Amino acid sequence: MTLRNKCMGALAGALLSMSALAAQVDIAGVKLEDAADVGGAKLQLNGAGIRYKAVFKVYVAALYVGKKVATPEEFYAATGPKRISITMLRDIDSNELGKAFTKGFEENSPKGEMAKLIPGLIRMGQIFADQKKMATGDVILMDWIPGTGLVISAKGKPQGEPFKEIEFFNALLRIWLGPNPADFKLKDALMGKTS
Repeated sequence: MTLRNKCMGALAGALLSMSALAAQVDIAGVKLEDAADVGGAKLQLNGAGIRYKAVFKVYVAALYVGKKVATPEEFYAATGPKRISITMLRDIDSNELGKAFTKGFEENSPKGEMAKLIPGLIRMGQIFADQKKMATGDVILMDWIPGTGLVISAKGKPQGEPFKEIEFFNALLRIWLGPNPADFKLKDALMGKTS
């Protein structure tokens, strides 16, 4: 092997290593892939950020979609699979997290829509109750897969049957993307806006 070939091989290896490093985003020590495979489709990271409650970091949220979007309306209208991932930054009682999600539903859903969401909210509440506690580093994935529905996974395991209604998935996402989001800075971060 010539010196030129050795140098080219070393350069190619270095570039591959750099592209592997660039394929991750680090937020508060949570390493997020810049792409995800959901339902056989390759999704790209649209944005990610930290959910704060007062001054405390609660979790890192990341939004994945087939093609980057700039507004919640574009996200809701996007066809194909979608994902939001939540990685805990502190230990939290699952019931507390479930109550916060329910409050987020209530604050961001039209009153007439809430009655239709109640059966899904009860099922989701049971998923959180079954977890008992979410520990630092635990991950919740919420995947919308057309033809299957919303699949919620916690700690690496799918939880119960899929939620079939896209309306429920969209209502769930309004916790972060709605008019009264859990955290306005996080909403901007999920839309790919940096401050």
